[in-house]
Amino acid sequence: MRKPFAIILLLSLLLGSCTAQQPPVEKTPLVVFAAGSLIIPFDHLEKAFEAKYPNIDILAEYHGSIQVMRHATELHEPIDVVATADTALIPMLMYATNVPETGKPYANWYVKFASNRLSLAHRADSKYADEINADNWTEVISRPDVKTGIADPRFDASGYRALMAFALAEIAEQDYGLFDPMFKDQFTFPVTIFRGDEMTTITVPEILETKPESHVVLRGASIELIARLEAGDLDYAFEYESVIKQHGLKMVSLPAEVNLGEQAKEEFYKQVQVNLDFQRFATVKPQFRGERIGYGVTIPASAEHPEEAAQFIAFLLSDEGRAIMEADHHPMFEKFIANGYENQPSVLQPLTVPME
Repeated sequence: MRKPFAIILLLSLLLGSCTAQQPPVEKTPLVVFAAGSLIIPFDHLEKAFEAKYPNIDILAEYHGSIQVMRHATELHEPIDVVATADTALIPMLMYATNVPETGKPYANWYVKFASNRLSLAHRADSKYADEINADNWTEVISRPDVKTGIADPRFDASGYRALMAFALAEIAEQDYGLFDPMFKDQFTFPVTIFRGDEMTTITVPEILETKPESHVVLRGASIELIARLEAGDLDYAFEYESVIKQHGLKMVSLPAEVNLGEQAKEEFYKQVQVNLDFQRFATVKPQFRGERIGYGVTIPASAEHPEEAAQFIAFLLSDEGRAIMEADHHPMFEKFIANGYENQPSVLQPLTVPME
C-alpha cells in the first residue's frame, strides 16, 4: 500500500511542478483614461469585459475631464481609450492637437454615449439640510457658514458647469444677484461674470485659488469632493446625479433650467459660456458653451492597441454595457451619436448614427 501511494505522491509533485513552471498567459494591456464620474460604472464594465475577453487587461485611470485630455495631448501618454464628461473637449483639444510622431490629429471622431444631471450632494446633517430645496439652493449655499465643494473648472467639466448653474439660475429667475454672493471675494484672483443681452460670460483666471476664509472649497476633480463631504468637511458639493446615487448621499435636484441635463432646455443652456484664461493650452482658447451634458469616448491616434480599444467601446455600447451603466444610475442615450462617423472603427459603425 505504501509503494503505490509514494508513486502517486511523486507523480503529483512532478505534475504540480510542471504546471507551476508554465509561463502565465500574456494579456494585452488596454489603457483607459476616463472622467472621475465614471469610476464605479466603468469598474463594473471592466470586470464584465475582462470576463468576456480574458486576453485583455484593462488599466484604468480617472481624472477630471480636462486633465484626461491633457494626459493624451500634452503629456503624450500611450492611452488606448479616452472617455470624457464633456464631448466638446474632444474636438477642442484632440482634433486641434497633433501627435508629435505623425503630425496627425489625436482624434477625428468620437461617440456621444451618455448624459447626466448636475445636482447638489449633501449629508442628512449638513447645515440647513432641512431647509434647502430646488427654489432656495443658491441662497443657502452662498451663506458664509456653509462649506460648498466645487471641482476646479480648469481641470474638470463639473467645475465649469457649477459656475454655469449659477448664471443659468440668474437668467431663469430674472435675479442677477445670485452669482456674486457665492463667488465674489472667494478667490485670490476673481472669477468674473459679464451679463450681455444675448450671452452671459464667466471668465476663470489662470491662477485659481480660494482665500483661507472662503466658503468655497476647490478640488481638482469632483470625485475628490465625495470623501470630504462624507467626512463632514463639506456641507454640499456639486456632483453629477449618478455619482450622488452611487454613493448613497442626499441630493438636492436642481431645476431643469439649471441642471444641464434636459434635452428640452438645450437652447436655454446656450445663453451661458465659460472662458478659461489658461495659458497651458497654448494652441486653443478653451470656451465652453452651455449645452446638455454629453459624455464622449474615442481612441487616440497614438493608441498602442486600437483594435482592443474598439472592442471595449463596442462593449460599452452593447446591451450588456448599457445595462451595467444604467444599473449604476448613469443614463445612456437612446441612440449613440458619432461625430466623424466615417472615421470611427468599422466595428462601431453599426452601433452608432451620424451626427447631424
